[in-house]
Amino acid sequence: MSCNDAGKESGGRSFHDPQDRQMNRHVVVIGAGIVGISTAIWLRRAGAEVTVIDRGLPGTGTSHGNAGVLAACSMVPVTGPGLMRKAPGMVFDRDFPLFLRWPYVPRLLPWLRRYMANANDADTRRIARALTPIVGDSVEQHKSLCDELGLGDWVSDSDYCFAYKSRADFDAEKYTWDLRRDAGFVPELIEGRAVREYDPALGPDITCLAVMKNHGFIRSPGGYVQALAAALSDRGGKLVQATVKDFDMTDGRVTGVLTDAGKIPCDALVLATGVWSKPMMAKLGLNVPLETERGYHVVFEGATGGPRQPTMIASGKFVATPMEQGLRCAGILEFGGLEAGPSRAPLELLRRHAKRAFPELQAANEIEWLGHRPAPSDSLPLIGEVGQSRVFTAFGHHHIGLTGGPKTGRLVAGLITGQKVNTDLSPYHPQRFQ
Repeated sequence: MSCNDAGKESGGRSFHDPQDRQMNRHVVVIGAGIVGISTAIWLRRAGAEVTVIDRGLPGTGTSHGNAGVLAACSMVPVTGPGLMRKAPGMVFDRDFPLFLRWPYVPRLLPWLRRYMANANDADTRRIARALTPIVGDSVEQHKSLCDELGLGDWVSDSDYCFAYKSRADFDAEKYTWDLRRDAGFVPELIEGRAVREYDPALGPDITCLAVMKNHGFIRSPGGYVQALAAALSDRGGKLVQATVKDFDMTDGRVTGVLTDAGKIPCDALVLATGVWSKPMMAKLGLNVPLETERGYHVVFEGATGGPRQPTMIASGKFVATPMEQGLRCAGILEFGGLEAGPSRAPLELLRRHAKRAFPELQAANEIEWLGHRPAPSDSLPLIGEVGQSRVFTAFGHHHIGLTGGPKTGRLVAGLITGQKVNTDLSPYHPQRFQ
């Protein structure tokens, strides 16, 4: 049967019925980033046979290059009220971290129209409410995932700081902070001379901190995912490096995955391939409005003079995180598709803002990186089953992939194995755009 039939409702027994649970002998997870590996670990704990397929090695894609923060309070989307009015100025402001590859704009416009349509109060509140269950208990979810595996040392408890030039700049983001407060995230404000007492690395331009307690970070995101993958393998999970070509479907349900290394039969399939999930969904007859939001980082190797905890520099919209390798400064928004190489301007902007925020920053070397965040037009991940196809989605996490990966994996594993899921999954329905 054609893959295009998978997106349609089919008759027969629900995949989550008790009789069907016995059919979950083998689950294939496509994608070896934090979401895919988390899903596979939770599936193994539930007794499923699991194979993870990725064209690269675990933790070497987007999961490697993020800011490393377990940003539980990051449940407010970029598309807040007033974005339409502010956007032109942002694009042409040399010091604002938003960039466009102009030749790509015609291809971007259909997605951008849908994205900007959410830049209003009602949709912003709806999205924030839906993101909170995915990220709000991030530290606890990561510890639940890795402590049993003996990998708890990868998770560091910390504050998460938002650094502003002035109290007025903090007050200008009142709308966002009010939404965070409604979700239970209330900052401690530090001002004036006390800023340097809290963190001596911060420069004189920073005079106001909003400090979020009970957060955390991962000291090496790529290494963390690789360690999780090794633990999965030790516990019977299988890792396959291959490129997925297509799916086999029988009576509207997946029965196998076709790769360049051969066919792998399965009883259920999880798509956890980030922005590359869009063409796979197209094989199922579904058009998902998903774009790549290109993200950059610069690692200042062996750095001195950096912050002691993850710090969001509000003026540059990037996060500086102390990691094993050095200080990683990660952020920037660039729309330019999957094909083009890195731009120089975003990297230079990161350097300028980093040196301004941390005047004493010194490093032995600098490493640059570009990755691709999967950005659905409504800023919500796709989590759930496509019809009754036994194809489950776990992608589209925008800026919160590392933060929300373990929770997403736990939810999807619960759906597949028939466990009770105590979260309303309707906002993340994979067919909501049809």
